[in-house]
Amino acid sequence: MKANLSGTGVALVTPFRTDGSIDFKSFKKLIQHLISNKVDYLVPMGTTGESVTLSKDEKKAVFDFVLEVNDGRLPVVAGIGGNNTREICDTLKSFDKSGFAAVLSVAPYYNKPNQEGLFQHYKMIAESSPLPVILYNVPSRTGSNMTADTTLRIAHEVKNVLGVKEASGNFEQFMQILKHKPKNFMMISGDDGITLPMIALGANGVISVVGNAFPKDFSNMVRYALAGEYDKARKLHYKLIDVINLLFADGSPGGIKAALKVMNICGDTLRAPLANVNDAVFKKIKAAVEHY
Repeated sequence: MKANLSGTGVALVTPFRTDGSIDFKSFKKLIQHLISNKVDYLVPMGTTGESVTLSKDEKKAVFDFVLEVNDGRLPVVAGIGGNNTREICDTLKSFDKSGFAAVLSVAPYYNKPNQEGLFQHYKMIAESSPLPVILYNVPSRTGSNMTADTTLRIAHEVKNVLGVKEASGNFEQFMQILKHKPKNFMMISGDDGITLPMIALGANGVISVVGNAFPKDFSNMVRYALAGEYDKARKLHYKLIDVINLLFADGSPGGIKAALKVMNICGDTLRAPLANVNDAVFKKIKAAVEHY
């Protein structure tokens, strides 16, 4: 499992038509784009997929569609998280694991649990999940940080936890986890712009946003870094870094959907409360994509 989920996973956007319904035609185009450009695995229904705005039936439809189009070619990680622990556990207990490699579960948002609350949350999820669980620490979205001590406590004490997607941006935290984690516990970057230095410290790869648009170059950057070929990795990192920064200049996934619109892969419709990037940012993204 660790080998299968090393490298570049892509947090899939969910394409919508202008009326807000799921655009499965464009979704297929996106999935084929990623597979043909050799990403390592797919992650539907994460934050980038606007999962909190989809109904249970829509989420199931997305999962089923991704599995159908993928047709066993790449591992698929299901995004199943939230801030109601019992509801997540109930969802996992009835979840059909067929075709999936793992579950990515974001830390609770809005509630702002303390560290013991985070530990108990993930302990319950891991015990309920039919698949290995990847923790997801993203304080900028959840409002609370899962500390290195808590991550390590989960890693050492809770079975069925595969690793952590770390998006705190805190290198001291990364290093403490990497230094003290169990051997088979994975560290996965949750931030495209710092994936290269995270891999240099010992991370196993990334779950990427920019990979939706530029899967070939970003995946190759990660592969070079994992192989210790840092000169090659740096060239691609610096080729991508300005685009990466632009994609987050006025909110995500608004930025990546703008890029995908320019590339004619899918539209840039978002579901409320999200809104499209402003005109100035869109023009910069358009120019950057066309130049790229």
